[in-house]
Amino acid sequence: MPGLADVPAMPGLDPVDAEPLVFDKPDGRIVQAVLSGMVPRGAVLAFYDQTLPQLGWRRAAERSFVREGEGLRLDFVATGAPSDKTTVRFTLTPR
Repeated sequence: MPGLADVPAMPGLDPVDAEPLVFDKPDGRIVQAVLSGMVPRGAVLAFYDQTLPQLGWRRAAERSFVREGEGLRLDFVATGAPSDKTTVRFTLTPR
C-alpha cells in the first residue's frame, strides 16, 4: 500500500490519491492513505482482522491495531453519494 509498505492493500481496493500523506517526526511517522473499491465493508474488516496479526499487528480495539510503538486505525469514509464503493482511510501514528 502506498506509504504503508508493511500493510497490504486488500484485493479490490485501490488508492484514491496518487500519494499518501506522510510525516516523519522524531517520535515516529504519521501516514494516512485512502483506498476505495467495490468491496463490502464486512469483507474489508474480515481481511484485515485475519491478515494484520500475521504481520505482527495486534488488535487493540475494533478497527485498531498496534505493533512496535505504532498504531494503525481503519476508518470508513462516507463519500456523500450513494455508492456500492467502500472507502477506507488507514491512519498510522506513533503510540
